Amino acid sequence: MLKTHRPRTFAARLDSRPDSTPVARQLLRAYLAALPAGDRYADIAELLLGELFANAVQHTDAPADRLIEVRFALIGDRLRLEVHDAGTGRPSLRSPAPNDEHGRGLFLVNELAERWGCCPRAGGIGKFVWALIAPSPVATLTVLAV
Repeated sequence: MLKTHRPRTFAARLDSRPDSTPVARQLLRAYLAALPAGDRYADIAELLLGELFANAVQHTDAPADRLIEVRFALIGDRLRLEVHDAGTGRPSLRSPAPNDEHGRGLFLVNELAERWGCCPRAGGIGKFVWALIAPSPVATLTVLAV
């Protein structure tokens, strides 16, 4: 008998370039498509992964040939996103001025993720930023009798 398994964890390494951000989001969409309720995470997860990946590309002090790793895992009913890079800097939440064109990525992560944080990577090279995402509520359809 053929058994099907829900994907638990996914990891991929991508080039540290801005054009890898949409690739990371596409990988996330594929991961979520295999989950029974993956669509309940999709909008927020794609937005936050894009922000975390773009930050890793833009703010790293690692050599240009270092890859960025993305990991996705469903833990209970929470989706965990991780973005690993070899840079030494740690992200910090700041309040951008109204006219600033940049600087809102971590603000979005802070507002939309259930929790997020930054940890050193095993082996001492770099860090990873993670975000935990709750599923969006199931939409209910209300039928009005006329």
